[in-house]
Amino acid sequence: MITIRHVTMTDTERVIAIEFQNFSAEEASTVEAFHSHIRLNSDTFLVAEIAGEIAGFIEGPVIEGNFLTDDLFQGSLPNPKKGGTIAVTSLAIAKEYQGQGVGTALIAALKDVAVAQERQGITLTCHDYLIPYYEMNGFKDNGLSTSTHGGGTWYNMSWRCP
Repeated sequence: MITIRHVTMTDTERVIAIEFQNFSAEEASTVEAFHSHIRLNSDTFLVAEIAGEIAGFIEGPVIEGNFLTDDLFQGSLPNPKKGGTIAVTSLAIAKEYQGQGVGTALIAALKDVAVAQERQGITLTCHDYLIPYYEMNGFKDNGLSTSTHGGGTWYNMSWRCP
């Protein structure tokens, strides 16, 4: 059974380990960014646990704009209480838990957070091969992103609160 909760500082080491399992050094968020996001944005930073072990996480600060910007991978400001858009800077699942619905459960839980916090929606960037996954989870493909994070080609995806 998957349990989803907000991140705490004691989760930092495991969260960072999962990030570096899933992303290259160029694409992974920095350790400093994780400390910033955990400290300032824990209300939009969720972890999934299976049998008491962190299996994955989804996180990102709230922004005023519609699309994620590369500076968010370096840190953030505190989230406003309401409004704005949650900009997902990472969704990562530990290798041993991939393919078990953990990512989909985290996305669904973050949607609930967005609605409860009266956000406009959720935005993220992804590689082209992940577009169908996010579309399956209710996101709209908004085309090529201006992001150059990690030297990759990214696509803007968005979900709007009902």
